[in-house]
Amino acid sequence: MLPSALRGLPAAEQTLPALLERQAAKYGDKTLLRYGDLERSYAGVAAAAADTGGTLRAAGVQRGDRLALMCDNRIELLDLILGCAWIGAVAVPLNTALRGAQLSHQLENSGARILAMDSTLVDALGYLDAPSTLEAVWALDGVPEEPPAGYAVVGPPAPAGPVPAVAVDPGETTAILYTSGTTGLSKGVCCPQAQFYWWGILVGEMLGLTEDDILYTCLPLFHTNALNAFTQALVAGATYHLGPRFSATRFWDQVGASGATVTYLLGAMVNILMSRPEGPADRGHAVRNALAPATPAAIFDRFRDRFGVQLVEGYGSTETNCAIGAHWTNQRAGLMGQVRAGFEARVVDEHDEDVPDGVGGELVLRHGPPFAFATGYFAMPEKTVEAWRNLWFHTGDRVVCEPDGWLRFTDRLKDAIRRRGENISSFEVEQALLSHPGVSAVAAFPVASELSEDEVAVAVVLEDGATVDPVELIRWCEPRLAYFANPRFVRFVAALPLTANGKVRKTELRDGGVTADTWDRDAAGVTVNRAMVPRS
Repeated sequence: MLPSALRGLPAAEQTLPALLERQAAKYGDKTLLRYGDLERSYAGVAAAAADTGGTLRAAGVQRGDRLALMCDNRIELLDLILGCAWIGAVAVPLNTALRGAQLSHQLENSGARILAMDSTLVDALGYLDAPSTLEAVWALDGVPEEPPAGYAVVGPPAPAGPVPAVAVDPGETTAILYTSGTTGLSKGVCCPQAQFYWWGILVGEMLGLTEDDILYTCLPLFHTNALNAFTQALVAGATYHLGPRFSATRFWDQVGASGATVTYLLGAMVNILMSRPEGPADRGHAVRNALAPATPAAIFDRFRDRFGVQLVEGYGSTETNCAIGAHWTNQRAGLMGQVRAGFEARVVDEHDEDVPDGVGGELVLRHGPPFAFATGYFAMPEKTVEAWRNLWFHTGDRVVCEPDGWLRFTDRLKDAIRRRGENISSFEVEQALLSHPGVSAVAAFPVASELSEDEVAVAVVLEDGATVDPVELIRWCEPRLAYFANPRFVRFVAALPLTANGKVRKTELRDGGVTADTWDRDAAGVTVNRAMVPRS
């Protein structure tokens, strides 16, 4: 894995302002950013950060202040994030789908003084009490005719001219990114300046980025993936193309038109693209690889064969960095990669003791480079202590370490299913079903058993035009899963409930339990052949 040209910068230069100035001086008029018809050079992006920083300063935003941002992908959103970094303020990008109690919690928890948002989203504030710290709402497209009562809704501040970059420290928080909160209150991850630098270095090395690359993403900028793609382009001297929200019907046409050589896929996007009818756009692009963590092994090679794109696995979370991975030319379906140089990983039991290779346990991580990981959860010290106990970050992910050091993801600990004394990986159940040609998407989840512990349930989305019955799926799973992991409950759905980041909302499925339209294997009198040997 070739090291990035910017690997090893002094700590003081591992900040967004320092990187913007360094690369502007080196690349000048070369295009760094594309969005719609807009193009900005390296020098132009740095100048825009200085201008936005000056506008924020004139509006009263000071070093350390939190500025909440609730916008779909737009150039102003990136400007505000970089402008905050420029003056030492803290950007708090929020999911545009937030409403009610979750939105109220994130605004209150972050202590944001100002909320900048798309004007079309301002009405969402009318359904919650105004957070105690919020002084103003900037409606970026103009003040709505009837803004919600209790809020000082104004237009965006007038430009005030550029200011010099603040000499921020690499460990200063530059963004608070909230977790999805699928199992409780969402937590605000404190991301320091240097964490973004290391995201750019580590992922850039995996993807083999050079100055000639064009990085296309349609993921939302409130998600760490899209933000980190920007820093990957920045440190590599490449071009970052920010596209509109993901559309399966238009994705490859948009990627092809952008000239992209690298792109990014999350969650259900890989399955959705594979489920589309084949067409000329499948190969009408220049993409060589796509960062696509947690892609089912059954799809990995088929995706490359169809689209000519090598999917790239790896492990990273908002709290960590790309601590596990492999070069894009050295990928193994179903495996995340090996521990990257400078980082440490262990697989542990519930007492934080190491488990042997080949045995599942929780992945815990530690970083060597200073501030390569997040520094904790904002205003939630007890959650920080819990996650970083014994000085290792506890990922909440269950993995297995192979004898050669490659790591395999098996499940989120909270998604694991325990049936009659056996631990079952929902991820492995999903992989088995996804290998069926009639299945487009699937989510496995536990439901309460009459005998205590759990039963295995699955929600299944079929390919267009496919006709599959539950018994066929049970028989399909017999040689591919241990008998105790074969689903008891099968429900066919038109679509899985997804977050804005493409992750399945399993809490919604679990809470729904066994619905009236769910097929029950036991009630149907269908038995599983225990003699079948699962395929490797």
